[in-house]
Amino acid sequence: MQLSERSDSRPTPLHDLRVVEISDRIAGSYCGKLLLDAGAQVCKIEPPQGGWLRRYTASCSPVAEDGTAPFFSYLNAGKRSMTFAPGAEDSARFRATLGAADVVVVTAGPARAAAMGIDPRQLLEHSPRAVIVTISDFGWSGPYADRAASEFTLQAWAGSPGFRGDPAGPPISIGGDLGEYMGGVFAAFGALAVRRRIERGGPGEHLDLSMLEALTAMQSSEWLHSQLLRVPPIRRTTEVPSIEPAKDGYVGITMVTGQQWLDFAAMVECPQLEEIEQLRFQIGRWQYRDLIREQIHPWLAERTVAEIVELGQLFRLPIAALGNGSTIRDLEYVRQRDAFIHNPAGFHQPRPPWLMSACAPARVGATPSLGEDDDESPWRRDESESEPALDGLPLAGVRIIDLTAFWAGPAATHLLAAFGADVVKIESIQRPDGIRYSGGMRTDVDDWWEYGWVFHAMNTNKRSVTLDLGSEEGRRLFTELVAGADVVIENFSPRVMEHFGLTAEVLLGVNPRLVFARMPAFGVEGPWRDRVGFAPTMEQIAGLAWVTGLPEAPPVTPRGACDPLAGVHAAFAVLTALSFAERTGKGQLVELPMLETVLNATAIQAIESEVFGVTLSRRGNRGHGTAIQNIYRCAGDKDDWIAVTIRDDAQWHALVDVMDRPEWCRDEALSTVAGRRERADEIDARLAEWFARQTLEPTVERLAGAGIPAAPVVSPSLVTDNPQLRERGFFEALHHGSTGLGLYPCPPFALLDGQDHWLLRPPPKLGEHNEEILRDRCGLTDEELTRLAASGVIGTRPKGL
Repeated sequence: MQLSERSDSRPTPLHDLRVVEISDRIAGSYCGKLLLDAGAQVCKIEPPQGGWLRRYTASCSPVAEDGTAPFFSYLNAGKRSMTFAPGAEDSARFRATLGAADVVVVTAGPARAAAMGIDPRQLLEHSPRAVIVTISDFGWSGPYADRAASEFTLQAWAGSPGFRGDPAGPPISIGGDLGEYMGGVFAAFGALAVRRRIERGGPGEHLDLSMLEALTAMQSSEWLHSQLLRVPPIRRTTEVPSIEPAKDGYVGITMVTGQQWLDFAAMVECPQLEEIEQLRFQIGRWQYRDLIREQIHPWLAERTVAEIVELGQLFRLPIAALGNGSTIRDLEYVRQRDAFIHNPAGFHQPRPPWLMSACAPARVGATPSLGEDDDESPWRRDESESEPALDGLPLAGVRIIDLTAFWAGPAATHLLAAFGADVVKIESIQRPDGIRYSGGMRTDVDDWWEYGWVFHAMNTNKRSVTLDLGSEEGRRLFTELVAGADVVIENFSPRVMEHFGLTAEVLLGVNPRLVFARMPAFGVEGPWRDRVGFAPTMEQIAGLAWVTGLPEAPPVTPRGACDPLAGVHAAFAVLTALSFAERTGKGQLVELPMLETVLNATAIQAIESEVFGVTLSRRGNRGHGTAIQNIYRCAGDKDDWIAVTIRDDAQWHALVDVMDRPEWCRDEALSTVAGRRERADEIDARLAEWFARQTLEPTVERLAGAGIPAAPVVSPSLVTDNPQLRERGFFEALHHGSTGLGLYPCPPFALLDGQDHWLLRPPPKLGEHNEEILRDRCGLTDEELTRLAASGVIGTRPKGL
C-alpha cells in the first residue's frame, strides 16, 4: 500500500473544525499548526502590536522592520490573523469570534486569561459544545499556579537536567525548547479527544494543561525505577557509550538491550566487554565508563563516522552520524523521502510527521500579515444537532489492538487508554515487550519481568494478551481481534509485520474501517527503512543532541525524551484518522516515522541555517535567544543547583532587588535586554558568584515571590515530592499484583469534569487477560485455551523460564 509523500488532492483527515488560537508561546502555536495541517481552520488572535514570536530568531539574527521571522512562518503559515484591543467594539467582536469556535486554545494562566477577558466557564455557558484548551506553566490549580516559569525552569522542576551530565560538572538541560512541542501536541490531542465526545452529544470541556506535567511526562518515571528495582534516587550521568569521537567527527551510539551490547562489543573487537555482566544493562555502565572508553576509543579513532554507521547497520545496532541545522536537509533519508517541503515564505520546513494512504495534510499556506483578517466576518456559530449523548470518557467505545513495545509506542496507547479507549496489548511469551527488563533486573523475585519501570508507567489502563504471531493459530486469533477493532498500532521495524504476513492490505481486508498506525524509526519505505533506531538515535540525527551540552564539550544525548514526544504525535494522528474513518467509513494506513516527529521539533535549526546561514550549537544551559539564564551551584555540600531565567526588564530589576542591588548591577547599560545580552558572560559570572553564597530552597522561594522563573534542579526520582504535581493529581496510586502499591503518571491535564481519576487498571502482567479476551472476542473454550497454552501460542511466562 503506497503512502503519498506530497500534499495532493486527497481530503484532509479533519473536516469542518474551527479553531481560535490565542497564543504567545511555541506550544499554543504548534498546537494550532498540528490541527491546521490535519484540516482544521485556524484563526490566530494577536494583540495590535503583534506577538513576540513574529520577530523571534533563536540565532538572534535580525529580521527586517516590516518582515516576519521564518520560525513564525513555520508555526503559523495558513492561519488567519485577527487583532483585538481592549474596548467595547472589539470586545463584542472578540466574544463573537470565540463563541463560534469549536476549539479555543489559550496559552495563559488564570490571572493573565482574566486580564485578556477569557473565562472558560463563561465561554462554555455561551458555547456548551466548545473545547477550551488552556496551556500554562503549572496549570490553573495548585500552589504554584501563579508562579513565573520558563521552559528551562520547568525542565528543572521535572527532573530533566537532574539526571543528565557528568557529576563533575553542572546538570545539563535539553536544548531547543523541546517541552514546548510536547505541550503543543498534548493540547492538540486533548482537543480532538474531547471534540469526539461532543460530536456524540457529550458536554464541552475546559482542558487545563500543565506544561510542568507535560515535561514530567517526558522523563522515564524514575521514581518507579527506585521503587521497583530498589535502587537509590538516580544521579546525573550520561550514557556510556553515547556520543563518541571517531576519525572525522562524532558518532552517536545507543545500546538499549543486552543483546545489542554483546553485538556492539563484537563489532568494536572488544570481547573483554562481553564478560562483565553489568554492562548488559544501561544502568550498569556508568561505573565502568573509563574502562569502556579506554577500550573502544582506539577502534573508533581508526574509522570514519560513515564507516562506523555502515558497520553498525550490518550488526543491526542503533548507530548514527550527528546532525545539525546545516546538515539535516542533506540527509539521504530527507532527500529520498521528500521529508522537507516548501514554505511560501521562501524556505523549506519539515512536512507534518504523518503519512496516510487515504488522506493528505493541508497544503502549506501563506503566512498571515498582522491583522490580515480583521475585516472578515466572524465564523457563524454552529447550531447543528449532535448525536444522542453518550456517557463516559471521550474515547469510550474505541477498541485498540496494541502491538507496540519499549517506550514511544506504549506512550501513544497509554494516552489513548487514559482518555477511555479499550486497549489490548499484544505480546508473546517468545518475545515479550523488551522494556519489561532492558533497564535492569530483580534477582530476588521469580517474576522479574514484571518489574520494568517504564513498562509500568506506560501500560496502565491496558489489558494483556500473548499471541505467538509466528504460528498460524496466533495469526488467526490476531485477525479475529482486528476484525472487531477500530485501531491497530505497532512500532516494530518494517519487516516484522511483513514477515508475519500481516500487511496493511491484509488487515484492511479483514476490517476496511480500520486505522492501522505504524511507528517505524525511519519509515516503512525508503533508504533507511531497515535501520535500527531508538529515541536517542533520532535526537542525534535530528540536531537535538547538537544543541544539548556544554560549548567546549561533546554534544549530549537528551536520553530518550523524544520517545513520548513521538508517542503523543502518534496518538494525535490516530485520532485524526479515526475521525475520518468514523465520518466516511474508510480506514487507512497511517505512517509515523519517529525521525520526522523529531525533525518537526528541531525545525528552527534547519530553517535558520537556510535563511540566515547560522548553525545553532551548544550553549550549555545559557540557551538561545536574548534571555539571561543558567544553572548555578548553590552554597553547601549537597550538590545543590538552581535554574534561573531572566527574560525581560521587569524580571531583571526584580533580581537586582533580591540581590540587594549590588554595585555592579547599577550600570544603566544593563537595564535593557540588548545591553544585558552584550555583557551576558560578565553577568553570568557575577550571578554564579552570588548564587554560590545562597542556600537553594530559600533562594528559589525568594525569586519566585519576586516573579522570577526559578527552580531547584531535582532528581527525576524525587519529583513525586513536588507539591504542585501532587495537588494536581499527576500521580495516582495503583496496586499491582507482583510489585504492590505504586504511584503512576497521568496525562498532563486536570481531571475532566465529573471524572474521579485517570487510571483504572494497573499495568498488566504478561498474558494476564488471555482467557478473558480470547473467550469474549474470539469465542474460545476452556479446552482450546488449554491447548493453546500447551503449544506456546499463549502463556503467562516468557518462554524458557
